[in-house]
Amino acid sequence: MCVLLKARLSVLLLTSCLFIVACINTEKPLLINKAVAKKILFSRNKGNCLACHVIAEGKLAGNIGPELKNISHKFKNKKQLRQFIWNASTFNPKTAMPPFGKNKILSAEEIDLIVNYLWKI
Repeated sequence: MCVLLKARLSVLLLTSCLFIVACINTEKPLLINKAVAKKILFSRNKGNCLACHVIAEGKLAGNIGPELKNISHKFKNKKQLRQFIWNASTFNPKTAMPPFGKNKILSAEEIDLIVNYLWKI
């Protein structure tokens, strides 16, 4: 009985440690990804989203496009938002928004970072 109890405690301890390590290791990449996404959004040489949109914490924002807030209420899901950023003309042929993915202005990874960032603001 004592051996079985020790084995269970060892498994519990190991599981707890793995959970703690997993939590510690995922927080930093999330912060880094948020910073990278924000940099892409605000960069005049990359996404240049501020040229047309107001974004929280952005400076010298444009007003051609809608303010980028409450995005999760404007799109069904992240996949739809991603498709919109990839090529907005599939949703509205007369849009002024560049097809960031289709024209390779942004990579697929950069668009994913932006989608995840916008979904939370």
